Amino acid sequence: MEEIAILDCGGQYTKVIDRRIRELGVKSLIFPITVKKNELKEMKGIILSGGPNSIGQNERLTFDEGILELNIPILGICYGMQLISDYYGGIVDSNTKKEYGEYKITIKEESPIFTNLKKKEKVLMSHGDSVKEVPKGFEVIATSGKVVAGIGNDQKKIYGFQFHPEVDLTEHGNIMLENFIRKICNCKEEYKLEDRIKESVKNIKKTVGNNNVIVLVSGGVDSAVTTALLLKALKKEQIYAIHVDTGFMRKNESTSICKNLKELGLENLIRINAKRKFLNATIEENGKIIGPLKDTISPEDKRRIIGETFIHIVNEEIKKLGLDIEKTFIAQGTLRPDLIESGNPEVSNFAHKIKTHHNDVELVRIARKKGLIIETNSDWHKDEVRKVARMLGLKEEIASREPFPGPGLAIRIICHDKKTEDQILKQDSKIAKSIYEESKIIPIKTVGVQGDARSYKNLCLIKTDFKKISDKTISEIAKKITDQITSINRVGLILNEKNPILATTKNLKLEEENINLLREIDAIVRKGLKKAKVNQTFAVLLPIGITKNYSVAIRAFVTNDFMTGKAGRIGKEISVKQLEWIKEKIEEKYHDKIEYIIYDITSKPPATTEWE
Repeated sequence: MEEIAILDCGGQYTKVIDRRIRELGVKSLIFPITVKKNELKEMKGIILSGGPNSIGQNERLTFDEGILELNIPILGICYGMQLISDYYGGIVDSNTKKEYGEYKITIKEESPIFTNLKKKEKVLMSHGDSVKEVPKGFEVIATSGKVVAGIGNDQKKIYGFQFHPEVDLTEHGNIMLENFIRKICNCKEEYKLEDRIKESVKNIKKTVGNNNVIVLVSGGVDSAVTTALLLKALKKEQIYAIHVDTGFMRKNESTSICKNLKELGLENLIRINAKRKFLNATIEENGKIIGPLKDTISPEDKRRIIGETFIHIVNEEIKKLGLDIEKTFIAQGTLRPDLIESGNPEVSNFAHKIKTHHNDVELVRIARKKGLIIETNSDWHKDEVRKVARMLGLKEEIASREPFPGPGLAIRIICHDKKTEDQILKQDSKIAKSIYEESKIIPIKTVGVQGDARSYKNLCLIKTDFKKISDKTISEIAKKITDQITSINRVGLILNEKNPILATTKNLKLEEENINLLREIDAIVRKGLKKAKVNQTFAVLLPIGITKNYSVAIRAFVTNDFMTGKAGRIGKEISVKQLEWIKEKIEEKYHDKIEYIIYDITSKPPATTEWE
């Protein structure tokens, strides 16, 4: 079978490249960048992924440079392009323009890799370094302003993109990759999703045998697909489904989830109410106690406490059932992006941790090494899992269900302690105001991803009449602020304020009152955006106010794979009428608690879908 090699430089989108190639019907294999050239001699093509490192000698990744002389077609993406440029004598510089988000590139030269594309193409950029001088023998085939966006050597069949063709935000990236696969590598269609489903069922039977499996069910499409595959491969009596109500679920969600799961044909379904356990949970790290959760500020600590507590509760339930922990398998709906963003070393030795996912905490990794974790979806992305759900005959209600993170509402409450907040540089505030006068930097931090690395930076608020300003202007403001100000990775548009922005930060922790407040507001937001043309909607509780203690942020996100995406455009994916309804309902019911109602206008990158 024809195969394409993907060399992993630690990029957040390495697995997305893998998926795109497989969607084109070609088998792809991911290798570490340290792979030796002899292992790649039979490949039809090689792709070097992006990554968080710099070409500077202290950070430059070492690799078998003979790979570039194998006379096999090569495509370098982002950091991969920089490695190629550096090897062939070009100059890569970190003092050029940084770009995070959507940009338009100009295709300058006719190149087979740009066949059937327009002169101008919208792409996703996420880089701090870029090629300053192109190596000898290569042509500049695309630019983004003064930034070199693409290089090519038709004779050697070696190409480089500074942007990411593999992600959804590059509108015609699939055509570029298809040109590379078909026209340059001369590959044929052979590899299909149906084959991978059959392979998954076969692997479950082989791995589990006659043993029992505990499947952790959240009610989302990921764990539902895992459950359906288990039911296809095993006897019903071998499968025990556990739903843990952490106390951080959305309104009426646990009841609805258990109803849907029973309809799948599960005979052993257990619902556990563990709200008190989670709020008071702690973990130990290097002899130090972290927690309890209800007093924890750090989003990483919150995620780890929740993830490890989850596994402890499941292990307790296994004992209650009289099952042998050392012989009982645990199945979960882990996706490839979960492992990539968690910085899992088994997926990539070089990828930076963006945020720890609850299904990849240390206790899970220990069980995984013992061979006791079943992860049917770990080779798939969200849109692939939805396709599999439909192929397995699951209800559309499940197949198209909005994602909900394992830690739930706990990471949608931005906990804060004024004693530990950073001081904002005055210069950054001046830059923000020079970009947009009605702006203010708020010293609360959110998680982002920039240049394939985790960022934990501040929020910038802007104020304008959202009913009159164009979405294009809003997007440009957000992009300029996050590109030009290194301390910012997220921008919010205030919907309900006519006066100057006077907001200050407040203290905020995970208390039942706050959780219940967010649960009710989240229900309002989701109801108001039910018909919006977006892939995920939710509310975030913020420690921002003047005379009131809280503000709320609305997130309406457009994406397929959740590795990249953008805010729903006002007047396009979401309407002014929908936002007005949400604003009025929140002000009517919570006028004494909520100061600002904010709309998150940031794409991923530089932000992430979630705030923590």
